[in-house]
Order: sequence, then structure tokens, then C-alpha cells
Amino acid sequence: MPVADDILQEIRWEPNQPPADLPRQERLRRIRHSASHLMAQAVREVFPEAKLAIGPPIENGFYYDMELPRPLREEDLPDLEKRMARIIARDPQLFRAQLPRARAMDLFRAWQQPYKLELLAGIGDDQVSLYKQDRFIDLCAGPHVAQGGVCGHVKLLSVAGAYWRGDEHNPMLQRIYGTAWETDAELAEYLQFLEDAKARDHRKLGLQLDLFSFHPWSAGCPFWHPRGLTVREELRRLWRETHKKAG
Repeated sequence: MPVADDILQEIRWEPNQPPADLPRQERLRRIRHSASHLMAQAVREVFPEAKLAIGPPIENGFYYDMELPRPLREEDLPDLEKRMARIIARDPQLFRAQLPRARAMDLFRAWQQPYKLELLAGIGDDQVSLYKQDRFIDLCAGPHVAQGGVCGHVKLLSVAGAYWRGDEHNPMLQRIYGTAWETDAELAEYLQFLEDAKARDHRKLGLQLDLFSFHPWSAGCPFWHPRGLTVREELRRLWRETHKKAG
């Protein structure tokens, strides 16, 4: 790609150097944001033709939306996680660069990345920022960590569908969710929390305790069984009595 090669020659990369005294939540935010980039790099190893959209940090984790040549399955996650682990083990340095928006559009157009082009079209600034680890380059405002090795306490959790920009008229992308922490102990504690939450899932418990069931013709609307109706009516009675006592 001569155009892309020419633009890459123009870029002046600088090591990403976050402040040393960041509070814990900000450190976690950067770890999770960087983990999303490391995951996208692993995905590109498997699917070089992947079209990348967005990969932000979220509460307790991160995700990345992308268009892939085939649907991902939960069974794909262990392989992607191993690829991430190999990348993280190299402890790649993260670099940041500024590039004129027009040149960034030329770059991502040459790389056939339509979602990045749409994002660039909505940016009003003349300059945009790029981040890089190894040979993986992404359009991103940051912030990120300095070295990929700090993202080692990570777990890929699930795959889901997500409309581009949340609009059902746009293409359906694939979203990979993950979580990342500062230590293995924190990661293990969070994974145990997720397992405990699954065990307390009212949809699961309701079926196990014969309280209600669902029918394909009315998804989300429970059919109450005699035991479930008794529980519901007792809760309603308690609700009425509590309001009456409170005036």
C-alpha cells in the first residue's frame, strides 16, 4: 500500500508516558482501554481483514466492536486470550502520535477501515491522535498505559452483537467483552463475583424453584406457576401493609 507507507513515514511516534501518581480508578481505566487495543491486535492476527470500530473501557472491563468475516463463538475466546497473552508477555511499549485529520483519513482509507473513516468524519479538530503497540495502529483519543505488560491480568468474557452506533439501520457488528485488573487476585475476585451473580440470577432460580416459566411467543413475560403466584401475592401484601403503616 504505497499511500499508507508514505503516510506512516510522516508519523513521529512518541512513547506514551502517563503520570506516575494516578489514582487507582484512572490506572484501571487506562489498563482496560489498552487491553481493548491488545485484544484488537490479537483479533487482527486471526482475521487480518477485520474492520475495527470502537474499543472503549467500561465499568469493570472493556469491549471492542468489529466486523469480521465470520461470526465469533464463545469457543473462539480462549484462542484469542492466548494470543493476547503472548502479545502482553512481550511487554510492548505504547506510542502516541498526532496526525492531520485529512492524512489520517487517507491512511484508514488505504487500510479499508470504513468505521474509522466515519469516526474521523465526525471529528472537528484538525489534528487527531493515533496509538501504536508493535505494528498495530489505532485511531484513539486515549488515554493508555506505557507498557502492555501491565495488562496481563485479563479475561475475555463473552461475544455479543451490537449495531454500529446503536442504530438498527446500521450494520450489526460483533462485540467482544473482557475484564482487566491490576492483580491476579482482583481478577479472580471479580470472576468469582460473576459466577455468584449467575447462581443468583432470578431467571435461573425462578425455573429451578418452579415459580414461573417462559414461552417463545411471549419472551420476557413470565407465566406464573402456583408457587410463584403465592410469592408474588405475598410480596404485594407486604408492599401494601408497609405503605399503609408509613401513611
